[in-house]
Amino acid sequence: MQVIAGAINKVYNWAKSNSLWPLTFATSCCGIEMMSTSSANYDIARFGSEVFRGSPRQADLLIVAGTITQKMAPAVLKLYEQMPEPKYVIAMGACACSGGMFKNHSYSVVNGVDKIIPVDIYLPMCPPTPESLLNAIITLQKKIREENVFERDEQIASHRSNLKFDIDQKDLLIYLDDSQYFEIEVD
Repeated sequence: MQVIAGAINKVYNWAKSNSLWPLTFATSCCGIEMMSTSSANYDIARFGSEVFRGSPRQADLLIVAGTITQKMAPAVLKLYEQMPEPKYVIAMGACACSGGMFKNHSYSVVNGVDKIIPVDIYLPMCPPTPESLLNAIITLQKKIREENVFERDEQIASHRSNLKFDIDQKDLLIYLDDSQYFEIEVD
């Protein structure tokens, strides 16, 4: 039985890792580098990721390419929540990883997309080259191949955001549990 379960696990993870469909989502200059990665010079198709989807319901990889502002945070969270499980996130660029050069000089920039959604791979360059994005995808593929299909509930639980968007009040609420939460006002 262990041999069959191990074979199923290996084939499932191989198929999942070699068919990552990224969401078409970029907010600033890192988006140009992400677009050039899908050009003929770099050929992202070799890694099964050439199908950039226009809908979050058809994508399983969110590449956050660029600066995320406080006003953009609810949209990023909404896109992430609409993606089917299992889903993965690559933070591309210094701005997506930590707020970048705007961190200390702007009140409206989120200091890292990991404050909003869980991140699997960080790519902290300004701007990252297409080669480094391909390397991040290869690293994510290796991480996916090491997952266990039979522990999928734990993997899904580790990829849940603590933020919830309250549409009526237009606030992001950080839930610690069912009774405690913090509010982040969004204009």
